[in-house]
Amino acid sequence: MRPILWLLLLLSTGASAALAPSPVRDLRVGLERADKAMADADYRVAYQEYSLHADNNGLAQFALGLIEQRGWGRPADPTAACGWFGRAAHASIPTAQQFYGDCYAQGIGLAVDGQAALKWYQAAVNGGLVAAACAAGQLYIEGRLVDKDIPRGLALCTSTAQAQSTPAMMTLAAYYQKGSEVPQNLTLARFWYEQAAQRHVHEAQFQLGLMLSEGQGGEADPQNARFWLEHAAMEGYAPAYLATAILYANAPVDPQTGVLTPKDLAKIYMWNSAAKSATHNQQQLAEIERIEKLVLAVMPEQWKPELDRRVAEHLANASKPDAIAQ
Repeated sequence: MRPILWLLLLLSTGASAALAPSPVRDLRVGLERADKAMADADYRVAYQEYSLHADNNGLAQFALGLIEQRGWGRPADPTAACGWFGRAAHASIPTAQQFYGDCYAQGIGLAVDGQAALKWYQAAVNGGLVAAACAAGQLYIEGRLVDKDIPRGLALCTSTAQAQSTPAMMTLAAYYQKGSEVPQNLTLARFWYEQAAQRHVHEAQFQLGLMLSEGQGGEADPQNARFWLEHAAMEGYAPAYLATAILYANAPVDPQTGVLTPKDLAKIYMWNSAAKSATHNQQQLAEIERIEKLVLAVMPEQWKPELDRRVAEHLANASKPDAIAQ
């Protein structure tokens, strides 16, 4: 995982409304060196620095929990992470409260306790972290640890998604797509994937592209399907590589020549090559090999070095989407 500031993760999960400027500035006093070390992926120093403030600083406790949870610079230790999240939760850090609820829901370092999980999810919501409401909703939808109440769970997740929570959008889309816990509704699945896709969630872009290409939840739209799949692929979402290559392979032929355009042919080769480097799935590798043979049979040999360079550049730094798209 790319190094990120723990505060950015805190804000990205929806806690910004709870973090009024004054309390955050007070809590961050003295954490400057720790924050810089975290941003620089110097996790040893970050852990040491946050530990110096962990007795009475909830943000430091939360940061230590993240380091333990994500395994940044050390083996991941979920039990230790939940210990830190618990301390930060009692210090009224909303995201820590949601994570501590997860600890109770999953029984990590604690006895499984659905009511305790709901209590901490509600505390996070009260603190401004709207995404925590959908975590509670999932417990109700699945009847896990609490009495099953699908309408209540869907209402919680829907209101959370409507409040711009992308995790809630993804949760709803997955439920409606699978149709195992709630009645399948591919139209709603496609709608929520699109909402999350527009907010740069790569998995949503991928799933939306597949639904558009297959006509699930609405009419098939190959052009938009290719747009979303390639968008995810350009940003390094590896599952989208092969699907993008296949869509280019099925693009309309040039009416004047009766064959694929040179641009489409190059895109097939590049995304197929990227897929070959990113999977060990034997079924996918067989399809990749088949596509590669067909492309190489018609693609000019002199194209290959430049296209291979672009693929290598993309794979070396997938966070730079322009590497393969130009």
